[in-house]
Amino acid sequence: MSPLIEDDRGHVSDRTSTSKPRLAVIGAGSRGNAYARATVDSGLATIAAVVEPIPFKRRLLGSKFIWGKGESSAGQEFADWKDFIAYELQRRKDEEAGKSVPPGVDGAFVCVRDELHTEVVTALAPLEIHLMCEKPLATTLKDCLQIQRTLEQYDQKVFAIGHVLRYSPHNLLLRHLVREQNVIGEVLSVEHTEPVGWWHFSHSYVRGSWRKESYTAPSLLTKSCHDIDWLMWMLCSPQAGNNLPPHLPSNVSSRGSLKQFKRSRKPKEAGAATNCLSCPIQDNCMYSAKRIYWERHLAKSNARWPVEIVNPEVETILHTEGKPKAKDALFKSLVEDYDAATTPVEDIEGRSWFGRCVWESDNDVCDDQFVTFEWDDDPQHGRTAKTANFHMIAQSLAQCERRGWIYGTKGEIHYDSSRITLNDFENDSTRSFTPEVPKNSHHGGGDDGLTQQFVKAVAAVKNGKMNVSKAQTEFLGVTIEECVRSHAAVFAAEEARLQKRVVEWGEWWEKNVKPELATQ
Repeated sequence: MSPLIEDDRGHVSDRTSTSKPRLAVIGAGSRGNAYARATVDSGLATIAAVVEPIPFKRRLLGSKFIWGKGESSAGQEFADWKDFIAYELQRRKDEEAGKSVPPGVDGAFVCVRDELHTEVVTALAPLEIHLMCEKPLATTLKDCLQIQRTLEQYDQKVFAIGHVLRYSPHNLLLRHLVREQNVIGEVLSVEHTEPVGWWHFSHSYVRGSWRKESYTAPSLLTKSCHDIDWLMWMLCSPQAGNNLPPHLPSNVSSRGSLKQFKRSRKPKEAGAATNCLSCPIQDNCMYSAKRIYWERHLAKSNARWPVEIVNPEVETILHTEGKPKAKDALFKSLVEDYDAATTPVEDIEGRSWFGRCVWESDNDVCDDQFVTFEWDDDPQHGRTAKTANFHMIAQSLAQCERRGWIYGTKGEIHYDSSRITLNDFENDSTRSFTPEVPKNSHHGGGDDGLTQQFVKAVAAVKNGKMNVSKAQTEFLGVTIEECVRSHAAVFAAEEARLQKRVVEWGEWWEKNVKPELATQ
């Protein structure tokens, strides 16, 4: 066997390399830490660099996953992603000139704020390294399509999107049962619900970074693009190994609004207070920041999410100086507030305000939304008409524990986040499945599942075992085109909601997507 392998663009590489991939983490928030941990736990790759503007967060991730108790070395930490790119370009020049340089990275996790994804991903593309971008891909359809065009311009490497629901043991089994084993026959209808969780929604979508549509994106994108992608994966994407075209929806409609978290619902007893720590009902209000972050979490010695989002230093303070000092640090962050009449809008929108009254925030994203997709019969390929209903609801006890029903011609399936129950009409029988979930992985094991598949794909290409397209298909099972399509479904649904109409998928695609993809 030749030690050389030719990739998709005709480039030849040495297949004798067996070193582990080296990956950078760009953005040391909760998602960056999750992917770094999953990478290290897998033993399949190493975290080689971290990019993060906040020094404490950058050094915390670095000490955990890169340099340990010592100090960082050249090329291991950067405050700005532009500095990382400049360093890598210079490192390559020095290497070509025969100078002794540290090794570079094979890929990167992009975990910066959603609105920065387009700028960062398109800037990284010329480096021709493998990329995994946290969801959503971008906050507008135009930017999603720009990313697709940019990646296709260069020597395309492995690309993954943080749609972790595809990679949990639970959902992999569910799709296997429904699509490969056809246990309920042809799918006719799906009801799928994402219960966000009453205090989780207040944390992330009322007080947090994703609260304002004009600044970030609609909650259907920032929270539920996971679920829209899951529906497209379950109902559009052909089974692995066949060459059928995707069964695309015929139309999409949506209804939803901001129902609870608005000023008109503020309790009269709260008076003019805008911050929980100065509010007369702070001990009784269910959305009191004191009750959520202190009583529900830090008082019970939990300084991880969501406390670490309020103040990333609290966890270290808790372990080194004790709970009273940690509480002081937490409350110092919670007491911060703004005056809507005098504080510049860019200052208000440029950060999160976790002590802000949920009835006085500047949030405007939906806290309750329904989306309906309809498919026509496809007699040419033997596929039946079907309907999928998705419901995103903030006010729930369950927190991101998806649940639903799938109805078919021969049976039905009920699922939640831990169990799958199959009712077989033909055999008049019921079976239950409880896939094992990794203990330390979020999203039902999806974080670890996606990370491992991405790293395996990168390793297969790096070590010459596969070209990019084969590794992309075999390990990730999704292309950039399919990723953009599921995002497009979100934007089509939002257009339907805002215009209160049914959007015809084919017409919408021809008008909004094809012209952008043709633009170079």
